[in-house]
Amino acid sequence: MDGIAGLPVVDHHCHLSPTHEGVRAVERFRAAGGTHLFLATQNYEPGVPTDLDAYRRQFETTEQLARQARERTGVVVYVVVAPYPIDLLGAAERLGLPAALELHERALDLAGRWVRDGRAVALGEVGWPHFPVPAEVEAATQRAFRHALEVARDAGCPAVVHSPDLDDAGWQGLGELADRMGLPRRRLVKHYARARREPRAEASIVPSYLAKRELVSEVLADPGPWFLETDFLDDARRPGAVLDLTTVPRRASAIARRGSEDAARLVVPFVRSIEQVYGFAPQLGGG
Repeated sequence: MDGIAGLPVVDHHCHLSPTHEGVRAVERFRAAGGTHLFLATQNYEPGVPTDLDAYRRQFETTEQLARQARERTGVVVYVVVAPYPIDLLGAAERLGLPAALELHERALDLAGRWVRDGRAVALGEVGWPHFPVPAEVEAATQRAFRHALEVARDAGCPAVVHSPDLDDAGWQGLGELADRMGLPRRRLVKHYARARREPRAEASIVPSYLAKRELVSEVLADPGPWFLETDFLDDARRPGAVLDLTTVPRRASAIARRGSEDAARLVVPFVRSIEQVYGFAPQLGGG
């Protein structure tokens, strides 16, 4: 597997569907020069899960998609699992809020076991809704998020955060919460970051930047850790939503064409940040 300028080319956050493109999207990613993906789970069945077996099936589907992608394309795929934060709202309508919260926390515990068993590398997405909710639901989502941080702490893995866009106070507050929960700040990754944070301004919480051309250019010289992602949805109902899975390798190729100095900076999102946050190095040729 060849990378860009001898480096792996890593999309830090995407989704695949067994009923839409699935592995075909990974084939396109590979053809564009991509080598590694972090594959986040999602709901594959109608509605939201209302029992733990539904989450178990969901995680297993994600694992199967990752295995198929590795076998058919040679791309290295890391699995990221957790109950989606918004699931709590839908489950509460069916089960009531206390039972929905209990299910959510049990699903987080299941995700933690997957990490400890080596079947996943992180918890994600965890967090809270990106839209207003009633006060009692907000309190339940924040309790679930704190439990997620406890699970990540105990499993020794990162937590990939879904939330609204954060201002300076929001980034700082997230760091302080990680401190209270005993999770190292660099184990907390803000997925879908849409604006550059000045180095260290994010209180050591790690941004995973949406790989839009202008934003990639803005952050390229930053020391890190930071990541690039597409949040590719693979959803037939929302064609073109977020970014296509070929975006990160296309951005990397364009940067490499600008010269060796710019290309060398890609070591930050594609190697060093993974080492710093996840504790392993992505290797070319089977990593």
